[in-house]
Amino acid sequence: MVRKIDEWLTGCHINICLFFFFSMQVRFSTVIGAKESSECARDPRGFAVKLRTEEGNWDLVGNNLQVFFIREAMKFPDLIHALKPDPITNRQEPNRYFDFFSFSPESMHTLTWLFSTSGIPKNFMTMRGSGVNTYKLVNQEGKAVLCKFHWIPQRPEENLTMEEASEIQKMEVGHASRATYEAIENGKFPQWELNVQIMDDSEHPELDFDPLDDTKIWAPELFPYLPVGMMTLNRNVQDFHCENEQAAFGAGVIVDGIDFSDDKMLTGRTFSYSDTQRYRIGSNYLRLPVNCPLTPPNTNMNGGAMAYLRDAHGSNPHINYEPSSPGGVSEAPKGGPMDHPHYNSEKLRAAIWKENNYGQARKHWEEMSERDKNELIYNMVTLLGCCETPVRQVLPPGRYRLSTLSPRLLYSSPPSNPSSLPTALIPPPFLPPSSSIFLHLLV
Repeated sequence: MVRKIDEWLTGCHINICLFFFFSMQVRFSTVIGAKESSECARDPRGFAVKLRTEEGNWDLVGNNLQVFFIREAMKFPDLIHALKPDPITNRQEPNRYFDFFSFSPESMHTLTWLFSTSGIPKNFMTMRGSGVNTYKLVNQEGKAVLCKFHWIPQRPEENLTMEEASEIQKMEVGHASRATYEAIENGKFPQWELNVQIMDDSEHPELDFDPLDDTKIWAPELFPYLPVGMMTLNRNVQDFHCENEQAAFGAGVIVDGIDFSDDKMLTGRTFSYSDTQRYRIGSNYLRLPVNCPLTPPNTNMNGGAMAYLRDAHGSNPHINYEPSSPGGVSEAPKGGPMDHPHYNSEKLRAAIWKENNYGQARKHWEEMSERDKNELIYNMVTLLGCCETPVRQVLPPGRYRLSTLSPRLLYSSPPSNPSSLPTALIPPPFLPPSSSIFLHLLV
C-alpha cells in the first residue's frame, strides 16, 4: 500500500507534496448557533480554508470533527431543521434533535464525539480540522486515489467539559475568537499541518464500512497520515465585514489534480454551498476581493446585481462568447488527463450496502479516557432526560424508540440495581428514572 502511494505521488499532476499555496484565509465558526452565538456551545466548529494557488482557488470546507451526522445529502435540510430552534418557540429543543437522531442511526458515531469533550473545543488554535468527505487526487496520467484531508494543530488539542464551558460563558461568549486574535497580534502564530490519507479507488471487501461514508473514520493504522504542508496564521483581518462576513467558501471549489468522489454527501455539498453564497452575498460574490483568485479570470460573464467590473476579456470587447472569431477569449488548455472510473454495477437510488452504524461508535467509546466517558454519558443522559415522553416511549414490546441508536439497548425499564453499573454510567440523581435506560448506550 505505501509503495503504491509513493509511486502515485511522484506522478501527481498538481504534485501535492510540492503544491505551493501563495496565500490562504481561514474562517472558524459555530455551525448551528446564530451569528455571535456562544463559542462555549456544544456544537461542531466550522473549519473553512480558502487556498490561493497557481491553479486558482481551492476551498476545503470542513469542521473540527472527522465525521458527520448523516450520509445522505437529501437529509441535510431536515438535520438542520431538527437542530435549529423550534419554529414556534424559537428555542433549540433536545426533544427535536433526539427525535430526528432516533430515526437516523448513522448519527451514533458523531454523537459520541459531539457529546464528549470534543463537542466544545477550548479554542480555535488547539482545534483540529477535517475535510470530512472523501475526495480524489488525480495524477498526470489520469490515475486517481481516494483521499481525506486533515488539519493537525501544532499545539496540543484541548477541549472543555460542560462545567468548564459554563464558567467561561458567564464572562464572555467570544473567548475563542479573542484568544486567536490576541495570539496573532502578539506574534504567537498558530499553525496546522495539512495531512492526507490515501486509499486505492477500488472495491475494499476487507473493510467493514464504505470508504465513501462520511460517518466513518479511516483508521490511521491502515491508512497513515501523510504530511504535505503547513498552514500559519500570521495576520488578522483588517475589516471584519469585508474579509470575514463576505468571504465565501464552497465544497465545489477545487483545482486541477483534485476531484470529487462518489461520496453522497459531497455530491450534495458540491452544489449547495455556491447556491447559498449567491443568496447570502449576491450573484457577483466571486468578484469581491476577498473571494478573487490571484490570477484574474477570463470569462464571458458580466452583469448581475452589484456588478462593478467586467472580467478580463479578449482584445475585441464586443465578443463575449466562445468559440468566436479572433479577438475573443478561447478555452484554456486542459490541465491533464481526466480520471475515468469504471463502474461494473447497476445505477440505482438506494442506501449504501455496508452501513455498520455502531462499529466505530463502539471503538471510539473503548478508546475514550475515563473523563471523556463520564462527560459523554452525563451530557447525553441529561438532555435525553429533558425529552418528552413520546420520544422515550416504548414502541415494539421490550424496546424504546431511541434503542435504534444502539443494538445493545435492549431494556424496556431501568436496571434494577444502578449501583452495579460502572462509575461513568451511574445516572445523575435528578434525572427521570426512565432516562437510565440510555446508560447502556455503548456498553
